[in-house]
Amino acid sequence: MTKRLNAKNVRVGEGSKFDVLLAPVITEKSTRGSEHNQITFKVRLDATKPEIKVAVEKLFKVKVTGVNTVRQNGKIKRFRGLVGKRDDFKKAIVTLAEGQTIDITSGL
Repeated sequence: MTKRLNAKNVRVGEGSKFDVLLAPVITEKSTRGSEHNQITFKVRLDATKPEIKVAVEKLFKVKVTGVNTVRQNGKIKRFRGLVGKRDDFKKAIVTLAEGQTIDITSGL
């Protein structure tokens, strides 16, 4: 039986919290999530929900109430007759506590 991880058991170092979160996702759909205190980030493929939660809390100094993740496989595309594949990626939808906000447009 495997041990279940929660945010108390996860140790994210000062340098590695920048490695978990790769970039914010700024689309129409993710912008609509901001009405419900949700922020969307592109994260590493091997990042877990507790790691993402701890990284966001340490990096932005906010309280996170939930993390949902989506793993998306890359599409197969053709360019000038050559077949290529986009990279797989994982995104995390982070729900913040009531009254908490992150301004991702201003940077760190």
